[in-house]
Amino acid sequence: VQLQASGGGLVQPGGSLTLSCAASGFDYAVIGWIRQVPGKEREGVSCFSRSDGSTYYSDSVKGRFTTSRDNVNDTVYLQMNNLKPDDTAVYYCATDLPTLAIMCQWRGPKRRGSWGQGTLVTVSS
Repeated sequence: VQLQASGGGLVQPGGSLTLSCAASGFDYAVIGWIRQVPGKEREGVSCFSRSDGSTYYSDSVKGRFTTSRDNVNDTVYLQMNNLKPDDTAVYYCATDLPTLAIMCQWRGPKRRGSWGQGTLVTVSS
């Protein structure tokens, strides 16, 4: 079983997209989104802390992106508004990766992270 991100596509600058990730069956402390542009390092985008429901965002997306979680279906969403060309990347849903644990200020024991197939977001006119 893998985490599967979905909802990517082509959007014009200023547009919106919503990504989703089904996490049912995964035991995690933090879950969130990372993105990667070929040739660049992975970047943590947002995370959700399961212990207290807190959400955190990178400075590059703060105020434009919103992470939420459907408790019933254990599905995590990334609502992306006012998209910019610099947001173009493959977006991955992930759990407990060090990048997300740091972002979410997880202070518990180190956990094994998971991530799966990403979804491509292209912001272009």
